[in-house]
Amino acid sequence: MTDYKLYKMTFRLLSLQSVFKAMTENSKINFEDTATAFAHKSNAQLKKSHLVFSTMNYPTMVKTGTALTSVALKLHLPIKGLIKSTLFDQFCGGESIAGSEPRMRKLAERGVKTILDYSVEGEASEQGYDDAVEEALRVSDYAKEHVSIPFCVIKPTGIGSSKLMEKKQSGENLTEEEQKRLDRIFERLDTIVGNVVKNGMRFMVDAEESWYQDVVDRMVYDLMLKYNKEKPYVYTTYQLYRHQALPNMIKGYEEVTAAGCYFGAKLVRGAYMEKERERAEEKGYQDPIQPNKEATDRDYNKALEFVAEHVDKFAVCVGTHNEESSQLMVDLMDKYGIPKTHENIFFAQLLGMSDNISFKVADLGYNVAKYVPYGPVEKVLPYLFRRAAENTSIAGQSGREFRLIKKELERRKANK
Repeated sequence: MTDYKLYKMTFRLLSLQSVFKAMTENSKINFEDTATAFAHKSNAQLKKSHLVFSTMNYPTMVKTGTALTSVALKLHLPIKGLIKSTLFDQFCGGESIAGSEPRMRKLAERGVKTILDYSVEGEASEQGYDDAVEEALRVSDYAKEHVSIPFCVIKPTGIGSSKLMEKKQSGENLTEEEQKRLDRIFERLDTIVGNVVKNGMRFMVDAEESWYQDVVDRMVYDLMLKYNKEKPYVYTTYQLYRHQALPNMIKGYEEVTAAGCYFGAKLVRGAYMEKERERAEEKGYQDPIQPNKEATDRDYNKALEFVAEHVDKFAVCVGTHNEESSQLMVDLMDKYGIPKTHENIFFAQLLGMSDNISFKVADLGYNVAKYVPYGPVEKVLPYLFRRAAENTSIAGQSGREFRLIKKELERRKANK
């Protein structure tokens, strides 16, 4: 090889490296861009959010407040209005599907789609479970008329007994009646998914506790094998704070794709850590939770890498409030040449949280959706109380929200 040819090859290589470096640098997301994050909120709304998150910085206050709220409601004291204007307004879309429309329209104006989530914990009875199915069908039929709603979602314990699923996973023999009730859970899921697919949408099944998650996964895998032949309509959920979540995900992917079907998954870090550890200690089995946050972050990011490498058959909802993981998914999409609007990749966060991720990533042109819980105020209180408790227990979550809101209020004041 001549010196000239060697020079040309070296020059081209350096040029490509420079281009890649520039692309990578250009894709770095400014999660401190509060002007973009909160453009959809008025000063009054921001101040209210500021109050909510400043309160959540004090775990004792949150614990006491939720307990007093429960007592006040049982005594029929007039506090519903206060709850609705604070916690409910921060984390919920409305008391009904129609009541959530103004919030959904505001999200859509900023390029953020909606995942409607009926967050009422249904009555633990066969009739209550059937009522939850009817609500899910209403959401599906409503959503087919709104392009801003790409997913429907349900929590398995909303349509079936957790005790029954737990008994099945433990290996205990079910009575004939129990087996019929277990089969009915799958039938309910199948009914909802069939309607969702008919309406041309996608369906996510939320995660549950580890002691019956395997039963849920089996049901969802069977639905994938039935419905995901042409595209990924059905998604299960993996909580990466469990040390078995990543190998379980890969095993599920291999089973479903070996049958020629698409695989769908929502990836989250998790929401039941304290309960999981307490039960493991009480019953004397191995703690299913990762030893530390670093291990959770490692597996979550490995899962994203696996998705990017298999995106032709793997559809994902990147459900995270973590800025580093959001950045990593963007970097992986750049690395593998995956278009920003690829239908198999969505970013998602909960309504009222991590607006600095949701609206910034959407502003850059990626697919983003917000989980929008809805339901009567008094019936979504269990969800709201969990949201408040989780915000105080997640390291830095409430503090980050508080800091960013304060920063935006100061920016607006300075720019008057």
